[in-house]
Amino acid sequence: MNVTEVFLIAMVLIFSVPFLIWRLARTEYFAPLVVVQILTGVLLGPGMLGAVVPEYYAKIFSPPVVQSLNGIAWWAVMLFVMLAGVELDLHDAKQHRRESVITAGFALGTPLLFGAAAGLLLIRQQGWMGPKAASWQFVVGVGMACAVTALPILVLLMEKLGILRDSMGQRVLRYASLDDIALWGVLAVILMDWHRVERQLLFLVAYTALCYAFRVLMPRLPRSDRWYIAIIWLAIVSFGADWCGLHFMVGAFLAGVVMEKSWFGVEELDRLRHNVLLVLMPVFFLSTGLRTQWSMGGTTVLLVAALLLVASVTGKLAGIRLAGRMLRWPSGEAAIVGWLLQTKALIEIIFVSVLLDKQIITSEMFTAFLLMAVASTMLTVPVVTPQLAALRRRRATPTATPTATPTA
Repeated sequence: MNVTEVFLIAMVLIFSVPFLIWRLARTEYFAPLVVVQILTGVLLGPGMLGAVVPEYYAKIFSPPVVQSLNGIAWWAVMLFVMLAGVELDLHDAKQHRRESVITAGFALGTPLLFGAAAGLLLIRQQGWMGPKAASWQFVVGVGMACAVTALPILVLLMEKLGILRDSMGQRVLRYASLDDIALWGVLAVILMDWHRVERQLLFLVAYTALCYAFRVLMPRLPRSDRWYIAIIWLAIVSFGADWCGLHFMVGAFLAGVVMEKSWFGVEELDRLRHNVLLVLMPVFFLSTGLRTQWSMGGTTVLLVAALLLVASVTGKLAGIRLAGRMLRWPSGEAAIVGWLLQTKALIEIIFVSVLLDKQIITSEMFTAFLLMAVASTMLTVPVVTPQLAALRRRRATPTATPTATPTA
């Protein structure tokens, strides 16, 4: 078979296997299709499929096919990250500054500290820190990966739970939006290359100047033309960020964050996000699966994934509990908000993919992060559903009115 035929066989596997698992096993309650696609990428990777049938694996995922898949994956994730930037809405956060900053700060800072502590433990063991990482980059990177909240997946899960348009759902979106901005800011700091500092300063100056021209131009264009200019803008900014040593994914976020949702319409943005998830992102999930490694042993990788999961979940819950006490939330709310904000999945995988590209972490560490992201996301709906039901029962129960004590 020629390369095209093998490529199409790979595409059949990428799209059919996760869909069949999701549909036949009825995993929607605890594992949405996106999570199943991520797990399928791991199953189709070198540590699973490659270990069972190495000859067939080598034929299907040959270097030319993998190169083609990687190109699609890069573009898919650039579009997805750009949309994440476009959809950030900080207007509500500005109106509720104190509550949003306190909650988002604890939601990010506490799991970051817990994750950094896990990073300090792992830095003493060989095989987890990448060859080009400074110790502080590895520790901060591990901490930030444990603090990530996946805003797009959070939206999907809150839709499933029926709270997206509720006041609680909107509050959670505010907290996640602030943490999303902090995530990309910390990533930019981690990726700062002092050997390329002149290039990075030049990029920031050019980006700032072009942003002004871009924001003046876009509202004056017909809506049908804005999408074309947005895609060109995405490619330009992503190229500039990669050229200066940051990363094209950082550029994709910077390209999106200066855009306004009103330029395109909420429905069109939702439709594009859905189509990217449907048509392109499964290829990215497969490409991440191809990067997983189990050379240090499956048990060791699973133990590290468990350590990261504990640091992430306990750190997030502890931080939100502190915020809830400070802000005097009703009983039960802090646990629900904490479990919702520990949803990882896509954004965490994108974040650690950048760390892997820059050789700040190893493939084994990447595999552990991937498993942690899947596990934390799968826990969300089963844990939050009964907690939401209990909270609604408490709210529905009328408070007893104290009766007056008769006088003698």
